Amino acid sequence: MNIHKIIRAITAAILVSVTLISCAPTGAPEVQEPKTKARSNYEFFDTVSVIMSYKGDAEAEFSANATAVFDLLGEYHKLFDIYHEYAGVNNIKTINKNAGIAPVEVDERLVDFLLYAKEIYTLTEGKTNIAMGSVLKLWHDAREHGADNPDGAYIPDGAALSEAALHTDINNLVIDEENSTVYISDSKMSLDVGAIGKGYATERAAELLISRGVSSYVLNIGGNIRAIGQKVTGEGWLTAITNPDKTSSESFACKVKIKNTSLVTSGDYERYYVVDGVRYHHIIDPVTNMPADYFSSVSIFTLDSGLADALSTALFCMSYEDGLRIVESIEGVEVIWITKGGEIKKTDGITLV
Repeated sequence: MNIHKIIRAITAAILVSVTLISCAPTGAPEVQEPKTKARSNYEFFDTVSVIMSYKGDAEAEFSANATAVFDLLGEYHKLFDIYHEYAGVNNIKTINKNAGIAPVEVDERLVDFLLYAKEIYTLTEGKTNIAMGSVLKLWHDAREHGADNPDGAYIPDGAALSEAALHTDINNLVIDEENSTVYISDSKMSLDVGAIGKGYATERAAELLISRGVSSYVLNIGGNIRAIGQKVTGEGWLTAITNPDKTSSESFACKVKIKNTSLVTSGDYERYYVVDGVRYHHIIDPVTNMPADYFSSVSIFTLDSGLADALSTALFCMSYEDGLRIVESIEGVEVIWITKGGEIKKTDGITLV
């Protein structure tokens, strides 16, 4: 794993641990908050996964819950991996490798995920498209090269991007639910689930914890936050939205309190590289095949972490008006947009602290 990614993820985890703190409401009976328990894992989705308990459960119970979550995340990590194959597992890499060749029999959890990803494609009007692997690979290779060789950094060739974009039709992803097989009918198409996979796995982990009777827990899977319940005081956790302007002395753009929801932010300030003085981030607009240029960050608040992950990418790649139109069609979704100029826009359900 890239050491710089590890450091960024650890920093994000520590930030959440520090800012998920609030006092009992004024005038309310004082409630003694239990000591927070936390456990981290560095093996999944090229990031740090943190599980935190605020409920005061016994160490043995917390340990069992953490182990169950990390086991589940490990399984989804293998299923969603586009770079490695694993013994006894047919995953996204296996599907990509067999594009245009043959259907691949896969775990039904992967079938369920890919069906969900198709629904998300429709919901986001094509802005969150797991079939963009051919385009994203060109950008990934350029970004990795630029990070290791700054003097030789380059952006992908426009003609190559246009050619790759011809092979991003999600209708070429053929899913046979009855036989649990997946087939990519275009031999030049490939899947990349980075825009949704981590959030989807986070929500499955939250469901697992809830089925185990958990409340007052927080998951932070590489910056994807999923709050289960609320603090024992009845309040939400105070958390902060990172200021995308790294020249500012203010680390946070704003703060909010969250309970029983997910919070996912997409921004242009972390995964990027520089070519001729211009910064190119990793969120690619499927219309232009270039890094999206509408906002500096978009933060989504909604119960389902998979939906939050998908919408944070989609709304980052569209205008405020189009994003608001989509959000208003979905129940229980709130958004904070931060423009390139630092202006904060938000939906009516967001209360800043």
